[in-house]
Amino acid sequence: MTIYASNTRKKNLGNSLEAKMAFIERYPLFSCLSPEEKMQLANQMEHREKTRYGFVYETGESSEVLYLLAEGAIKIGATSHDGKEVIKALIHPLAMFGELGLVGEVRRQEFAQAMKEEVVLFAVKVEDFRRLMRQNFELCNRVMLYLGSRLSLAEQKMESLIFKDARTRIVDFIKDSVSDRGQRVGYEMLLRHSLTHQDIANITCTSRQTVTLVLNELRKSDLIYFNRGKILVRDLARLM
Repeated sequence: MTIYASNTRKKNLGNSLEAKMAFIERYPLFSCLSPEEKMQLANQMEHREKTRYGFVYETGESSEVLYLLAEGAIKIGATSHDGKEVIKALIHPLAMFGELGLVGEVRRQEFAQAMKEEVVLFAVKVEDFRRLMRQNFELCNRVMLYLGSRLSLAEQKMESLIFKDARTRIVDFIKDSVSDRGQRVGYEMLLRHSLTHQDIANITCTSRQTVTLVLNELRKSDLIYFNRGKILVRDLARLM
């Protein structure tokens, strides 16, 4: 009973207008909105939570809603006919996902799944968000730039698969992740993450065994240190 009451209070707090407005104020994409437009968006947002490994949406579902991530991490991926998973992108707080409905997607071509911790997010109907974009040209421009950057990253990943070997793809993933989200600790960089070796393999299109071999090799060379949920890069410039 106590746990239920605690969860209920948390959901009510997250669904309050004050909590939504506070989230919007933190979100860089929405800094161009007027106070009235921020209020409009807050009223359209629906607070949601997913348990660890829970699906936000699955392949084939309707694309009528987009999502804004507040807490936790989401993987965007696809599964082949033989059951092999490919992770297309990792989504972290203050990012949007499931946004392809804005540009005409009717059914999801991929899935979105929580990683190793509970996620908190806000859902917005695509039609409501389109209406807001029509009202605010700068928001429309920022969303188009965001979609363009996602497309550019997808093209870079495809080129990496064609031109780079497995080891280089794994090392590049570590370097990019540390550069984007790592914390400096003296002369070193610390990355906290929710990934298993299999997740890294699914992102880099390699095997779990290859990921383990490369990570162990880098550790033996004193280029990185890693344990569950952490990768410490000794010297980013030497990591190659």
